[in-house]
Amino acid sequence: MGLEQKSRGDGAAPTRRALWRCVAGAAALGGLLATSHPASALPEVVDLELILAVDASSSVSAQEFDLQIKGLAEAFRTPQVLAAVQASGDLGIAVSLVQWSDNRKQTTAVDWSVVRDETSALALADAIEATPRYLVGGGTAIGGAIKYAVRQFENNGFEGRRQVIDVSGDGRTNQGSRPSDQRDKAVELGITINGLAILNEDPTIDNYYYRNVIGGTGAFVLTANDYESYALAILSKLIREIAAVPIATLPDIFDPSLAAAVP
Repeated sequence: MGLEQKSRGDGAAPTRRALWRCVAGAAALGGLLATSHPASALPEVVDLELILAVDASSSVSAQEFDLQIKGLAEAFRTPQVLAAVQASGDLGIAVSLVQWSDNRKQTTAVDWSVVRDETSALALADAIEATPRYLVGGGTAIGGAIKYAVRQFENNGFEGRRQVIDVSGDGRTNQGSRPSDQRDKAVELGITINGLAILNEDPTIDNYYYRNVIGGTGAFVLTANDYESYALAILSKLIREIAAVPIATLPDIFDPSLAAAVP
């Protein structure tokens, strides 16, 4: 299917999140949590907070959108993804699904759900598969999608050891803020952005994603030749970003000279 991978190692240390954990720990040890702030108000600690950001712009047909949704749902039904969840740690992962198109169109399609075991993974798969397409048409605003996704980490009830935004799409930004600007802001907060570039309309979109979209510790982009190849690509991508370990069979084929030619 032509699955390819490019990775980059840039990224800022997640100092904000580390500081929060220190403050929360000191407050607990010092008995500073008054009765007006019950323990239930504290965020639930998980190994990973993951946002799946799915392209719903005008370049994505109804059939292509359905292939994305079905591919994601089927991935969470596989033993490989469940093994990745268990390999990530003992706390489980929190997952949310976002649909995006132009700069004013983003929505949360599946709210935050915790996956720790087969039962919760299958429940999330069913929720993803049942979600309708909330956005139809519009331009491609990857920067807007990243900005929206970053806001979804705030006050979501979870405190992840890692935060990852998984952006999939088949086109370049044609409106709104530059994705690289929003990417850099996210990386400053300790967030990693990975990409899945679908090459059906633009065979060099992976280089664009490498230069402008992905960022943070261990960030990478995988490719799928078309939407029919999406299911296998997203499965490989989820295994890698959930378990936070490299896939040995995927070579790093990024060519800087190709990326330098991409506007």
